[in-house]
Amino acid sequence: MRFLVMVKATPDSEKDVMPDMELLQAMGRFNEELEKAGILLTGWGLKSSQHGARVHFDGKSRTVIDGPFSETKELVAGFWIWDCKDMDECLAWVKRCPNPMPGPSDIEVRPYHDASDFGEEFTAGMQEQEALLNSKLRAL
Repeated sequence: MRFLVMVKATPDSEKDVMPDMELLQAMGRFNEELEKAGILLTGWGLKSSQHGARVHFDGKSRTVIDGPFSETKELVAGFWIWDCKDMDECLAWVKRCPNPMPGPSDIEVRPYHDASDFGEEFTAGMQEQEALLNSKLRAL
């Protein structure tokens, strides 16, 4: 089962405050543990929202809104994609993570949908197309 594990932004991360050497080393060791356990598929830190944009959709209309965005608690500062047997295993790994920020912080975990979640509308042809795309992405 795949999970998106999101490190939530903080006021410091939104000011582009970079982690110190100690935290970088601790996170590096944690990522190595994830990799050795076969859990880690990918992961990256994200630049603050001042470097980003949002696209608002309303029917056929598209509006680009440049960052920064004011609601820090709603922003993501980094992410991993993990492959765990279930939510319990994923949460056990999250609890082992070093605090990703200098002060209080949160990590949000969200499971991926799989084909069975979509029912009959997700046809065999669509499932084949998704499997092909996933195999290409794994090769990256």
